[in-house]
Amino acid sequence: MAQRLYALGRWAARRRGRVLAVWVLLLAVAVGLGTTLNGKLSTEFSVPGIESQEAQDLLKEKFPEAAGGTARVVFEAPKGEKLTGAKEQRAIGATLKKVAEVPGVLKVADPAKTGTVSKDRTIAYADAVFGKPAQDVPQSAKDRLDDALDTAHDAGLKAELGGTVSTPPVEVGGPAEIIGVVIAFVVLAITLGSLLAAGLPLLTAVIGVGVGVMTVQFLSRFIEMTNTATILALMIGLAVGIDYALFLVSRHREQLADPDEDVHDSIGRATATAGSAVTFAGITVIIALAALASAGIPFLTVMGLAAAGTVLVAVLVALTLVPALLGFLGERLRPRTKPADAGGKGGRRRAPGAWGLAWGRLMTRFPIPVLVVCVVGMLALAVPAKSLRLGLPSNETQPTASTQHKSYELLQKGFGPGFNATLLIAVDGTKVPAQEREGIVKQVAATVRQDPDVATLAPPNTNRDGTLTVLGVVPKSGPDDQRTTDLVHRLRDEATAPVDKAGGTAYVAGQTAAGIDVSAKLSSALPLFIAIIVVLALLLLMIAFRSVLVPLKAVLGFLLSIAASLGAVVWVFQYGHFDGVFQVAAAAPIVSFLPVLLIGVLFGLAMDYEVFLVSRMREHYHHHRDARAAVEHGVERSGRVVTAAALIMASVFGGFIFNHDPIIKSIGFALTIGVLLDAFVVRLTVVPAVLALLGRYAWALPRWLDKAVPNVDIEGDGLPPRPGPAAGARSGSRSGTGPESGSGEGGAKE
Repeated sequence: MAQRLYALGRWAARRRGRVLAVWVLLLAVAVGLGTTLNGKLSTEFSVPGIESQEAQDLLKEKFPEAAGGTARVVFEAPKGEKLTGAKEQRAIGATLKKVAEVPGVLKVADPAKTGTVSKDRTIAYADAVFGKPAQDVPQSAKDRLDDALDTAHDAGLKAELGGTVSTPPVEVGGPAEIIGVVIAFVVLAITLGSLLAAGLPLLTAVIGVGVGVMTVQFLSRFIEMTNTATILALMIGLAVGIDYALFLVSRHREQLADPDEDVHDSIGRATATAGSAVTFAGITVIIALAALASAGIPFLTVMGLAAAGTVLVAVLVALTLVPALLGFLGERLRPRTKPADAGGKGGRRRAPGAWGLAWGRLMTRFPIPVLVVCVVGMLALAVPAKSLRLGLPSNETQPTASTQHKSYELLQKGFGPGFNATLLIAVDGTKVPAQEREGIVKQVAATVRQDPDVATLAPPNTNRDGTLTVLGVVPKSGPDDQRTTDLVHRLRDEATAPVDKAGGTAYVAGQTAAGIDVSAKLSSALPLFIAIIVVLALLLLMIAFRSVLVPLKAVLGFLLSIAASLGAVVWVFQYGHFDGVFQVAAAAPIVSFLPVLLIGVLFGLAMDYEVFLVSRMREHYHHHRDARAAVEHGVERSGRVVTAAALIMASVFGGFIFNHDPIIKSIGFALTIGVLLDAFVVRLTVVPAVLALLGRYAWALPRWLDKAVPNVDIEGDGLPPRPGPAAGARSGSRSGTGPESGSGEGGAKE
């Protein structure tokens, strides 16, 4: 593989103009298609095959009024007052009149007539029903709803907006995300010691992300996908795109420190060695993301494939566009030759990677204490994960300062914890004789009323042809209470029995039931998902490192990172710590698909650092057969780059923590803390300590397996010998005057 990548790197450097033109053309085409022929992104997380989703689909087909978007206006009287006063009633009436005038609203329920007023008469709500699904309600209508609340505010009432229509749109590109990219540039500049070199990874990452994300936008015209899918592709594509380019550029500049190194040969060797690590790391990320399809949940499959496609583009950019731009920059990237530091000891300058060598020696000298401290610390961080609660996004998960979360709290305060866990029982009597339908619905209602965990049963609501009836059930417990989960299962077993006997079908649905169904679906798919990514990653890493223990150690370290990351997520998002800093909702469940997504994404990203760090160790051991020196050499040569790569990835992900959307916020936090823990605690600390303990056995492979595993040569053994000084001078690549140098390769050294 190294020989092919070497040839590819040199070819891209020589044909740099054509390579750049192709990528610019691809970017232009992708942007054109993605902006003009893009589809509509969904905000719904539908899961075919679960009962709650079947009920929702049935409602859309036979009872569209019940499936339409709802805007819930929640009122609270001033302290010491009640909503039954004349002034308050006038304010509520005037507010609801304006709500009714919002385009798309079919009807607005009056709390005084529907009885949706709390027992103490201080809190009430009114539902405005739209004639289309919530995701199809335009932003202009949502703005009109916000303006309508001003009437209640002027009268001294507290008014908040909830319901499915009130969910704010997902937006990216805010100050936090921009700051994250700026931090990434600063880290690049410090690591590479050159502003010019620092700009190259950012440029190539933007081109790669542009091609990947815009292609995903175009494909949304033909494939239903959520807005989270494109943002996940943006997050991961930008992070890995910068990191992969950094790996190649840093290797290239390291080689150019030798004044006799030919520029084109260095580009080829960087592509062959660092490019091999990038290829294996990229394949691992792609496998981990694509394996999300094993969960059998369409929106999760699309999210994984969209992000995997963007990572594939990032790998191709690193192997072709980066060498081309390195060819354009030519001698400009050669590090300056610095004189000895007169103030240093003995007039000697601190060698590059000196801190990495010192750190590596510390890890190899005290491996057991290092392992004990790291493992115990990570397990302590993982403790909160034992109380992990999962659920679907709701107004509860919105930031505490948002009107959506405030409406949720008001409803809970006025009508009890079970109000926000309302269930729907949909009775489909299409195959039941018309004269029997009403009696069956009464039997269902009677069974529901007898359940001790049911607080309220709303009157039945029937569609126009009388074939579908919907009953609202308010539990006594909240949406995350185990009693509510038990109630859902009990209603499905007992309350729907009369309908089944009559030949009809009954469903227990609603957002709470959907959250229970999705969590169960994901839990059942999780073992297969983990098995797929672990087995495939073990095989890939075994091929890359020709070892059994190194891949096994990599997987165990990853499991440690996942446990600690989930613990941190629970501590912040479920327990509500640092809610003021991160603007998160307190005591809210974790998005149900976050653990699966975190496992898939973090596994791939963790293997990035594993491959890049251990490949340098393997390369040194392969040539010198000194296990301890190999570990120290790997940390010395790659420690600085892995540190920079982790900081870059964390800064990119960290910018999304401050996005208002709770899903994006939690994903950004989980990936940020996961990358930092995995890179600094596991890869740069635990890995050197474990390899020091294993010694030469870490690089052993049984003879029979050695014959079966293909040799991909990521160390570059098969590369041609380096050209001597004379050859370098004859090639003209360092002077910029030779036939292969082309424009843009000359210039003064940095």
